[in-house]
Amino acid sequence: MMHTCVRDYAAGRVYRIRGSTRLPNMIVTVASFKGGVGKTVTAVHLAAFLSGKDSTLLVDGDPNRSATGWAGRGELPFKVVDERQAVRYARDHEHVVIDTEARPTREDLEALAGGCDLLVIPTTPDALALDALLLLVDVLEDLGTEGYSVLLTMVPPRPSRDGEMARQTLGGAGLPLFGSDVRRRVAFQKAALEGVPVYAVKDPRAEEAWEDYARIGEEVLRG
Repeated sequence: MMHTCVRDYAAGRVYRIRGSTRLPNMIVTVASFKGGVGKTVTAVHLAAFLSGKDSTLLVDGDPNRSATGWAGRGELPFKVVDERQAVRYARDHEHVVIDTEARPTREDLEALAGGCDLLVIPTTPDALALDALLLLVDVLEDLGTEGYSVLLTMVPPRPSRDGEMARQTLGGAGLPLFGSDVRRRVAFQKAALEGVPVYAVKDPRAEEAWEDYARIGEEVLRG
């Protein structure tokens, strides 16, 4: 039976939402072993995309509370709560997106991966981020986790071939990859500062930035 596990980092507990009442239709967790790879940007924009389909909740499980701060600076089209409130609100929403702490422990990964429909692992195409990604994947494979997919983020524009080379490397290693990448855009920084999704900022590349995540969102829904 579908359930979600949300780690309460402060108290060291794992909350579980089980099936005696209506449950979310889609539970997506975003996790990484390295900061600065677009984890919260990804969580916010997947939640924004899903909220255009049905009611969506973003659970901010990162002690930095980046998603909470984002919401507090402006207005997002979905509700943001911390992990202590997740049980209370999750049943009232069709979709749940969970933003996690950077470098989660093995115990956290086991709980989070086991309690979601899809684990999204964002990574930038640089060597240090890819090394951290492979460490996380090693843990997931040791746990027997299958429902995950790697998302290349902050991919630099051409003539750089960093994104293409990273995709070839990860694909050659047999890792599940999203079919699209998220390109590096200043518009995402503006969105975080203004507390809105990227489509709401005044930037000539904002629409293209949103389209990147819309394509990822469509892949998530297709499963």
